[in-house]
Parts: sequence; C-alpha cells; structure tokens
Amino acid sequence: CTTPHGWEAPYPAPAKLNLFLHVVGRRADGYHLLQTLFRFVDHGDTLYFSPRTDGAIVMETPLPGVSPDDDLTVRAARLLQRETGCVQGASIRLEKRLPLGGGLGGGSSDAATVLLALNHLWRLGLSRTRLQEIGLALGADVPVFVFGQSAFAEGVVEALQAIDVPPAWYVVL
Repeated sequence: CTTPHGWEAPYPAPAKLNLFLHVVGRRADGYHLLQTLFRFVDHGDTLYFSPRTDGAIVMETPLPGVSPDDDLTVRAARLLQRETGCVQGASIRLEKRLPLGGGLGGGSSDAATVLLALNHLWRLGLSRTRLQEIGLALGADVPVFVFGQSAFAEGVVEALQAIDVPPAWYVVL
C-alpha cells in the first residue's frame, strides 16, 4: 500500500467478532448491560491522515449517503479537538472494507483509530484510558478498539479485561 504524498503512514482499523454476547440488564438511559468477549480479526478498514494547520477536519473520502457531520470518523476528530482544546486539524482518507451496520465494528473501529492516530499526530499525550473515555461518547464499542486487544467486556462494554484467546480461523459471511 502506498502512502499519498503528504499523508501519514496507514493506520489499521480492524474488525471484531463477539465470540459470545449476553444481555444481562438495561440501564435507565436505554443502553443494554452486556457481557461479551471481543476478538479482533485480521481484516478491516485503513485510514490515512494529513495534518492541517487551519483547524478543519476534512473527510477526503466521504461515504455515500453519510453526511460529514454524521460520519463517525469526523465526529471522533472533532470531539478530540473539543476535549483537548486542540487547534490543529486533519484531512482523513478512509479505505472502507467493512460493511456499514455489519456487526463487525467498522465505524467504531474507524473512530477509535482516529482518536489514537490524532492523539499521536497532534502530540496530545492522552492515555489510552482517557481516549477510551472520550470514545465512549461516540459509541459503546469504541473503547474496546482503543483498548486494542481481545477483551472480556461488561456494562456498556466500558469495563474491559484483556483476554488471551487461542489462534482460530473464522468464516465471516
């Protein structure tokens, strides 16, 4: 994969599988309380970033039918700016391989990758724990992608415990 001139190296946004998923309750705000085991798979989207000095967040590869204000990658970048007071911006390119709404966490993974990449590119120095907190405002699965490894999750998947899972093959249709 080649990096376009002026763009940072590619950042992967992997897919996830829920090896099991139990709904164990419901909060007053409507979120389900869950127990699940997340496992990352070697397939996903790829994001590229080009820093901007004008503070703008620009999606260079808009998704058909998704407005920039509704795009989770743009929302993640803008939320990170608001949470940190950062005045830098970024252009974002997304190579989308995961289907929208396919249950593989594509949008959540993309958002987490934005938080991790821009934290690095903008030299914000936020911890993974802080990025997970920010990510939870974007969606329940975003924190596990920031966590970055297979995990047992509880609550609205904000309570994460790293789990070693044996190698396995999966067929995803």
